[in-house]
Amino acid sequence: MNRSIHHFQDLHAHAASVTQWRQLYSQLTAGALDSSLQQLSSERCHVFRERINQRVVQQGEAPAGRVCFAVPIAVPGSVRMQGRDADAHSLFFLRGGEEFMFHMPTGMDMLSVTFDRDFFDTALRDTPCADEVAQLLRQPVIKVPAPRFAECRQRLLAMFCEALANDELSGTPARQDELEQAMLDELLRLVLDPGCDRRQRSASSTQDFIVEKCHRLAMADTVTAPTVMDLCERLQVSRRTVQNSFRAVADTTPLHYLRSVRLNGVRRALTASRACDLSVGDAAAQWGFFHLSHFAAEYQALFGELPSQTPRAARWGHDA
Repeated sequence: MNRSIHHFQDLHAHAASVTQWRQLYSQLTAGALDSSLQQLSSERCHVFRERINQRVVQQGEAPAGRVCFAVPIAVPGSVRMQGRDADAHSLFFLRGGEEFMFHMPTGMDMLSVTFDRDFFDTALRDTPCADEVAQLLRQPVIKVPAPRFAECRQRLLAMFCEALANDELSGTPARQDELEQAMLDELLRLVLDPGCDRRQRSASSTQDFIVEKCHRLAMADTVTAPTVMDLCERLQVSRRTVQNSFRAVADTTPLHYLRSVRLNGVRRALTASRACDLSVGDAAAQWGFFHLSHFAAEYQALFGELPSQTPRAARWGHDA
């Protein structure tokens, strides 16, 4: 298995370093970023653990041809996955190619395990209640009995940490197969547990729909930043409804949220380009910021540095 351990001071470098995933991360809380990313990957399985010290919204698409589980290790605040409320006893699930939006609270620690779809489907067919489990896995957030979930989490984390620290546990094809199968068996036993209600259903909330729609509208027209009233008119809802939705889902105001998403867009543009190819002013204008002094102050307040201090077209992160 390929192994890597990285630490980052840039959120977008962190997101780009997650193997196989196409996604954008946006930092919503103010302050310098400090994150870690540990990964194990093989042809049939990819396991990664990420810890981020800021509140983040993740938007992207799950890897094609895969099934994707995520197990929260520490949840220090409210979590929203695909418009569903989640907690420390929630198992997350995505199918390959599925678009997602995930609101991660400040300081969250999460372990994600992705399997090749054929490998997973073969194992699922050999389990009792395979049809019921397949139906359950249509849900992006699965509520699991707390004691059983804690046991599963502990064993998965132990397997991951041991394999990451000791090459002998994953360095040969036979050991790699053992690790992949052990992780798959652990997750299947979790959803097969008699205490897990395999008929559970949860619909996405209206508040999450409003936040996601506003997020996508802001990303679709970056130059002309929509005002809150513009969004209210587009969605045919009141200003109070929009404000309450952002407070419930992202613990902030719509103005701060949308400004932060656009500031993250500028930061991605800066870190992906050389200063001689894209000026700070041009990058800001691409995301609807035309008053440079105000922009610089807002950028510094969110990221803890001026835009002129952001590394340009540099290699992000460093091996631990």
